[in-house]
Amino acid sequence: TAGFQVEWLGCVPYDEALETQSKAVEARQCGAAGDRLLLLEHPPVITLGRSARREHLLVHPEVLAERGIEVHQVNRGGDVTYHAPGQLVGYLIVDLASRGPADVHRFLRRIESALIDALSRLSLPARRIHGWTGVFVEAPPPAVGAPRKIASIGVGLRGWVSFHGFALNVTTDLAGFEAIVPCGLHDVEMSSVARELGASRGRARELERDTRAAVSEAFTHQFS
Repeated sequence: TAGFQVEWLGCVPYDEALETQSKAVEARQCGAAGDRLLLLEHPPVITLGRSARREHLLVHPEVLAERGIEVHQVNRGGDVTYHAPGQLVGYLIVDLASRGPADVHRFLRRIESALIDALSRLSLPARRIHGWTGVFVEAPPPAVGAPRKIASIGVGLRGWVSFHGFALNVTTDLAGFEAIVPCGLHDVEMSSVARELGASRGRARELERDTRAAVSEAFTHQFS
């Protein structure tokens, strides 16, 4: 396959990011660009995937608007999720058909593997949970309390070119997740890299840079 590129776009409004993805998909489909990962952050926004149930949105959209939180219905798999500054969002523009048999489930598992690899580079053990898409913190046995979810994943396809991707909580204010049932999972607690590593607020920018570097390396290793 062609080389895999990672690009950091900074903080991008959600509508603008959708337009960027649409153009990136077109470029990949016509061969003007190779596979790539777009890394960015969003201002506060809640997105509802194709399988989202409205009751998983726990606060009325008008109330959310008053709090400065947008709500978008989007064309990706999965249920409801929350994006905000301090969360590393990764949009994967990948031609699955150019990488052997086009298999969405295998692609999702590869995203999980890359995120688990990235977190291990930060000395944070993480894992999958069978039957649930996403990445969870590796709790030491015996596990106490609800599983702690650190990354959510939902992709869309145009032909066999992917868009959307993952959201990894780094220094995110986790209180925002109280407005939703994250990914439709009632028995899950949301966590972040900062929380799990006990990082101080003063280290936030450094931790965000370190996480971007770890994610860039892990995804380049997985998809190059």
